Amino acid sequence: MRTIAVFVNPDKPRAVEMKARLEELLCAAGLRTLCFETGHRHADADLSALREAELAFVLGGDGTLLGVARQLAPLGVPLLGINAGHLGFLSEAEPANLEDTVRRVAARDYALEERMMLEASLTRRGRTEQTLIGLNDVGIAKGSFARMVTVDVYVDDVFVDSYSGDGLIVSTPTGSTAYSLSCGGPILMPQLKVMLITPICPHTLVARPCVIDSRQQVRLVVHATHRDVGMTMDGQVGVTLCPGDEVVVRESQARTVLVKLGKREFFDVLRSKLHGGNNH
Repeated sequence: MRTIAVFVNPDKPRAVEMKARLEELLCAAGLRTLCFETGHRHADADLSALREAELAFVLGGDGTLLGVARQLAPLGVPLLGINAGHLGFLSEAEPANLEDTVRRVAARDYALEERMMLEASLTRRGRTEQTLIGLNDVGIAKGSFARMVTVDVYVDDVFVDSYSGDGLIVSTPTGSTAYSLSCGGPILMPQLKVMLITPICPHTLVARPCVIDSRQQVRLVVHATHRDVGMTMDGQVGVTLCPGDEVVVRESQARTVLVKLGKREFFDVLRSKLHGGNNH
């Protein structure tokens, strides 16, 4: 029997409501379901049974899908997002289309699309302290009331520049429509094999975003006169940084695989999400 996983964000009422209906539809289609709740309370759940899953429905918003993507990337399970949040850039379907979505999954009428991920390794005094992976971005930022932070940027060990301000973001093309976009970064087609470096509120007007090849490696050296500095992955997993810490960001070997139900043009999705569907 084919197995379908279902991840639901318990903090979103619409997602919880959808879960019951989705289970009914999957059962009626002859598909076995494995259900999990998302969030910090369930981060240590045993996901070994997911190796049998054909794909995983993710009921929630973009944040929910980002968290599940980090969990499931090592397993290679494709994700199908059903939007129960706000923008839903990463979602493939809306709650109103649930029945048709299940019908297409049951008929295997879908395609798969790979998205690159990032790997960030924190080194302190020559020792690797932690390594994280994520789909959207790695952010280095100061706290709300702290003074500026300076980040030295190296690409393949070649010095690029020192950026003073609120911090710096390294993002994937998928993440270009997230935090980086709000900091003035460009929008990138998700199929591009590149990384994007975007300063956060830089102290100088000549500091601009930079696009590099995904095969290159970014090394970030943190300088600050205070300890209110942190690194986040996808804006969800945080690590406190100390002055002198180094963060190396590279393309991860892991991939997020997204289920696609039809040919939706990227710019159509972009216009719909950012401008409420206006054509002009």
